[in-house]
Amino acid sequence: MDGRLILVVAPILLAASWAVFHIGRAAVGQLQLLLKRARA
Repeated sequence: MDGRLILVVAPILLAASWAVFHIGRAAVGQLQLLLKRARA
């Protein structure tokens, strides 16, 4: 595999995984809040 390709793709994958992690955490928090309100 070409080193330049890794140099280009690595930061994109890092940014995408960071975004998915943070959006996923927010989504789980919203879902838990929704479930709590539905039970109450």
